[in-house]
Amino acid sequence: MTPTGPLSGIRVLDLTSVLFGPYAAQMLGDWGADVIKVEPPAGDTWRYTGVFRNRGMSGQFMAAVNRNKRSLALDLKHPDGKAALARLIPTVDALVTNVRPAAMARLGFGYEACAKLNPRLIYAAATGFGQDGPWAARPAFDEIIQAASGLASSIGSDEEPEFVPSLIGDKICAMAMVGAVSAALFRREHSGQGQMVEVPMLETIAGFNSIEMLGGHAFDPPIGPTGYKRMKNRRPVQTKDGWLTMLPYSGDNWCAFFEAVGRPELIEELGVRDPVLRSQNIDKVYDRMSEIGPTRTTAEWEELLLRLDVPHTAFARLTEIGEQPHLAAVALFADIDHPTEGRIRQARPATKFSESPAGIHRMAPRLGEHSREVLREAGLSDAEIQAAVDSKAVGVAS
Repeated sequence: MTPTGPLSGIRVLDLTSVLFGPYAAQMLGDWGADVIKVEPPAGDTWRYTGVFRNRGMSGQFMAAVNRNKRSLALDLKHPDGKAALARLIPTVDALVTNVRPAAMARLGFGYEACAKLNPRLIYAAATGFGQDGPWAARPAFDEIIQAASGLASSIGSDEEPEFVPSLIGDKICAMAMVGAVSAALFRREHSGQGQMVEVPMLETIAGFNSIEMLGGHAFDPPIGPTGYKRMKNRRPVQTKDGWLTMLPYSGDNWCAFFEAVGRPELIEELGVRDPVLRSQNIDKVYDRMSEIGPTRTTAEWEELLLRLDVPHTAFARLTEIGEQPHLAAVALFADIDHPTEGRIRQARPATKFSESPAGIHRMAPRLGEHSREVLREAGLSDAEIQAAVDSKAVGVAS
């Protein structure tokens, strides 16, 4: 399938592994870019994480991180591997890497060296910590960033921090990277000049978390504690037969809700007309919601809340997420035939472009599946490619 997304015609070198960088590169591919995934001969370690039918093609690698890419296996410690990458760099618009900058420089592919090969190149570095700070050389993973950014303390507490049970730092930063690369490409259209882009995980997540969690410390000097009280008190509501989340959001909304459930006295008791009082009493508000929840079934609650225009939803189980009513109606999840891995399930790109639709046009590749094809496009002869394969500088799919 030919890419139709807004980045169709853009060519990206993806020198990333695991999640942050690969997820960003996949989104660029979803939006139409031709993404060439450069992997070491052993492959991205994410290929072997989780369950799989065939070794090196795990569900996590395929499902939402490495589709819409071509795989080129290169040993960048081998002279022939370096030479092949140097031939590719002038042919691409962007290079995305989460190899630490010092290591990229030692390989001979730091920003300055790559900019000499291609002055129009957008060189995007996914780093753990900003390269102008004292932690620049440290390795980083999601748990490290959740801890260092204050996110784990805001989820739990300063005394007992907790991790979000999702690689949320990697995924948020990947989205930031997609925006940064797109913006740099847009500027290049006006200036004709490439540039280096850095997306540091710690700074990105600390800023992301500060939006609500600085609380009173958003003022200097502080005028209250950190945190956002409603975030710490919100909880699912148990019904007669399941679980629901409901969120009356305005004074009128809250009043209509308590009138409808026969508890009008709570309007004044909890001060729900006034957003300041409501916020101050939010723990008591949620306590009352927990008491009221079991008086109706989930279906009865949904009928009432829909009539009152109160935001709400029943909880979806992960095992049934494809059957969630809205997601099923918009066909977010699809079962697709992979050429070697059989039937797999993927979520299509959620972002919609009216004139240049994003889509899935290529399944996740086997390691080295496109090595010969990509190197031919870079101008290497078949004899040069075979010599590099024979020297083990280039890997090809068996």
